[in-house]
Amino acid sequence: MITINANSKISTLLREHPDALEAIISISPKFNKLRNPLLRKLMASRATIRMASKIGGCTPEDFFAKLQPLGFTIDRAAAEEDEVEATPLPEFMQHVTPDNVVTLDVRPILNAGKDPFNLILKQVKALETRQTLKLINDFEPIPLIQLLGKQGFQSHSEIIDGNTYNTYFYKADDVQLPDANALGSSDDFDAKVKLFEGRTKTIDVRHLEMPLPMLTILDELENLPTDQALYVNHKRIPVFLLPELEERQFEYRAKEISEGDVKLFIFRA
Repeated sequence: MITINANSKISTLLREHPDALEAIISISPKFNKLRNPLLRKLMASRATIRMASKIGGCTPEDFFAKLQPLGFTIDRAAAEEDEVEATPLPEFMQHVTPDNVVTLDVRPILNAGKDPFNLILKQVKALETRQTLKLINDFEPIPLIQLLGKQGFQSHSEIIDGNTYNTYFYKADDVQLPDANALGSSDDFDAKVKLFEGRTKTIDVRHLEMPLPMLTILDELENLPTDQALYVNHKRIPVFLLPELEERQFEYRAKEISEGDVKLFIFRA
């Protein structure tokens, strides 16, 4: 069994022992998200034991106590010596002032079982150049960081405590947000669906909370045979998914049936 310390990645622990997942989940209720394979794939590859401890409101020692019985060797000396230095603040954070920051706390929305994506998108679109959105959440919004980063936004995250995560999104001069109106024409939506008749997989992501709809779609596309298409029942036009589809050389058509009911048809270009 390998030797681990506070800087070991969660993905490494999960790969090394089949019981590591349940051991980690037992440390804090906040780690229940790891039961979802898509979220696990996304988060475990980025988070170290030290980072996860901050998110879970625990300590690396709590991890060591659960993992050592599984056969992991603990290197506490290395954990102390390798203390990660504080990441220097990006330049835009040095100029953040109350008058150029828009604050959005989405925790009440999530606690009510609702999806804050539309509100986040509305605030992002309303930002003026060189303004910053301060998003308050109870987890790091990694997919949003990646998506906005591809549009030119700079970001910085900080863990306040186990229940509070502040993420700052800075709108630089060269930011260009995707335009939902620039979708592939829906005029031939039905024709494209007909073209792939008998070669289409259908999924429904309307019941999933952010960021699972997008992760689910991308995961399905990774395993989609080249001659098949994906028909998605969605609540909205997934604006930030569109650049991902183009980058992966997929074409798409969208049809908005009614509010909260959007059909998305995806196939290889």
